[in-house]
Amino acid sequence: MSVGVVMLVHTALRRAEQVARHWSAAGCPVVIHCDANVPDHRFRPFREALQDVPGIRFSTRHSCSWGTWGIVAATQDACELLLRENAEVRHVFLSSGSCLPLRPVEELKTYLAARPRTDFIESATTSDVPWTVGGLDEERFTLRFPFSWRTQRRAFDWYVNFQRRVGFRRRIPAGIVPHLGSQWWCLTRQTLSAILEDPQRREYDRYFRKVWIPDESYFQTLARKYSAHIESRSLTLSKFDFQGKPHIFYDDHLQLLRRSDCFVARKIWPHANRLYRAFLTDPEGAMQRREPNPGKIDRIFSKASERRTRGRSGLYMQSRFPREGWEGGLTGAQYSVFQGFSELFEDFEGWLSRTTGCRVHGQLFGPGDAEFAGGQPVINGALTAKAALRDHAPRAFLTNLIWNTRGERQAFQYSPRASQAVAWDMAKDGNAQISVISGAWAVPLYLSNRNFGVLRKEAARLQRIESEFIDALRSPWARARVNIWTMAEFVEAPMEPLQIVVDEMGMRTARRLSEVPRMRNFAGFGQFLQNLKNQGMHPHLMGDFPVDDGDPAPRKDPDGKQRRPYLIKK
Repeated sequence: MSVGVVMLVHTALRRAEQVARHWSAAGCPVVIHCDANVPDHRFRPFREALQDVPGIRFSTRHSCSWGTWGIVAATQDACELLLRENAEVRHVFLSSGSCLPLRPVEELKTYLAARPRTDFIESATTSDVPWTVGGLDEERFTLRFPFSWRTQRRAFDWYVNFQRRVGFRRRIPAGIVPHLGSQWWCLTRQTLSAILEDPQRREYDRYFRKVWIPDESYFQTLARKYSAHIESRSLTLSKFDFQGKPHIFYDDHLQLLRRSDCFVARKIWPHANRLYRAFLTDPEGAMQRREPNPGKIDRIFSKASERRTRGRSGLYMQSRFPREGWEGGLTGAQYSVFQGFSELFEDFEGWLSRTTGCRVHGQLFGPGDAEFAGGQPVINGALTAKAALRDHAPRAFLTNLIWNTRGERQAFQYSPRASQAVAWDMAKDGNAQISVISGAWAVPLYLSNRNFGVLRKEAARLQRIESEFIDALRSPWARARVNIWTMAEFVEAPMEPLQIVVDEMGMRTARRLSEVPRMRNFAGFGQFLQNLKNQGMHPHLMGDFPVDDGDPAPRKDPDGKQRRPYLIKK
């Protein structure tokens, strides 16, 4: 078995030549597409320099402007040439001229040989992910986009608004459901050839020709039609900032790239000599044989993005200059809000009450009536737990709760399942201390005995709600003291976050925590998340959970009976 490589090249041709030779030296046939916008006086020397390498071919050149059909057409032609001339190829790896192999190519071959029928391609519906930047989600599939967003921006915006005014909607071809994902994929020969030889290809091509950014939806959509098994992830490490622009890796990112365990990374700065020297000339010591795990460095990118978008306390830039009214005055005393803790730990409320001496409530904002501490139906100030009163004025309910119990710190649980009417109020309240374990809402879904189709829809709904809440907590208007951990990083080391939470509540002691709540058993949770990805829903808020090897041990209910697993309906 062999792995074929398609390279889309438009700049830094010297580096592209170096990487192409690396792929070919490892026994991989390579087909290169060079953007037609590259002038001939630069293209000809590039092509002539690779004539001594027999395993490298060049495909028909197309003009590849960002977000236009040319990139898909270039990929189609290059893949057809690769499959036609290399019958031994069983996987096709799509890369760019700025991609850099991080691990020996033999490891990639071995990895794919062990998964001969698996397609590695990010593929999710627009309703399941918040990836899209620029305000076009479903509309990118139902409107027409004949103008370039980068070079004809005024015409692009005018035509989009015109179609909205007249109510224009394109018909999506029968038999497909539009999906989105990373442009950089690795498909099996069977799936890729089925896409390229589809009897309806002319109809699909005509439709996607006017879709916005079709290179992130064409193969991602059609792979769902033909693939026997999709791993909804890319084998290429690519990171994007809050504006949707790709992060560029420089020489000082060497150790960061080593930690990722990924096979390929983009986008590499052309003058990063140290990176190219380390990964292309020292294949034996480049990386260790591990499962690709880009989540290892997600925290660093998240912090970098947060620093860029929020800045640091006491330092202001023009777009964040304080304005009158930003200071919150909703409540009269400090209080604590916990999201995801009761889902992750057993009897978290009881443990927190014993540890801090605070009054700890359950879910105050539903679903159902408010869960006051001790199950009380009425607390200070004749505040009732009835949902009707609370939901009539949720902001006043929170204000009264804190005012009536001032002198005793209050803490309560919050959840994406609860009413979100006070989410922004708490985020803007300087008295609030909010601690969130993002993605923990998935644990009750995993432990529930429900059909997988129902779980997938509920997971997508809860993820959208929590994502909006986290956006509120990170917005320029937020005044609350906020701690946010992904579920993966919290589970990896729970003691430090718990100590931080207790310390910030003002309950500092001379000793570290001597008692911690019992964590629920969610063995096999990583596979559950991967199943969600494979079904088209991308659970990104949990962080990176490794896919478990083998089936997890059967879990039991409190009564000792073995719990039935969730059901998957095809």
